[in-house]
Amino acid sequence: MAMSASEFNRRMREAQRKAERELDRVNRANKKAVDDYNRKVDQHNRREIDRVNRENKKAVDDYNRRVDRHNREADRHNQQVVADINRQLAAAPRTRTITYQPVERELVERVHGAIDFDDGRDYDVFLSYARIDGEATAKALAAALEERGVRVWFDAVAIQPGKSQSLQMDAGLRKARAGIAVLTAAYLAGRFWTQRELGALLNKPTLIPVLHGVTFDDVKEYSGILPDLAGFTTDQDDVDTIADKITPAVAPPR
Repeated sequence: MAMSASEFNRRMREAQRKAERELDRVNRANKKAVDDYNRKVDQHNRREIDRVNRENKKAVDDYNRRVDRHNREADRHNQQVVADINRQLAAAPRTRTITYQPVERELVERVHGAIDFDDGRDYDVFLSYARIDGEATAKALAAALEERGVRVWFDAVAIQPGKSQSLQMDAGLRKARAGIAVLTAAYLAGRFWTQRELGALLNKPTLIPVLHGVTFDDVKEYSGILPDLAGFTTDQDDVDTIADKITPAVAPPR
């Protein structure tokens, strides 16, 4: 018997609904498989990032320990040289005039100049930056903070010519109560001085990141610790506004 038009249409609609249900089932299964895969990839990436961050921190800590040991040994050597010369002076007969050769006097002056680097100032913050792409921002921030009464160790001003740069920097790091790191692309590239400074600043009670030309995601790839610190970015605030926000946290007690 021939199928009626209504029966044909009914069967067509039923077949269409069945096909749609099957398509929905396949889509759900595919979505679940994709979600599961993405979840596994995300977990793997997080584990790898954490591992790399741990390795980077260990490398920086190890390097800083070696640098500190070298500086201590150099300092002990310089002090020993000065002490030996002073002992020779003290042991010399007082009734006799001692004449030093120019090269001997030059040695004494050089040693004293290398280790006598205390500028007599106390500092509230040590400002760390990469000269290649952070100097202008760091200079403007240092000036803005100084105008607000914050004493800033900024190498362009604090470093005394003719004396050990590393020893002066170590003194600034020790004196400063807090740290500010102007994070730029060059800074995150992990250069010698910035790595050394950051390793010391991470031990300060207060370390304030200021991002310039980079994002917090960029910083997260460099260090898992820094993005957790409350910081600022020049994309959202100008330097004067950032200085206004930083000052209450680092200004000297009244």
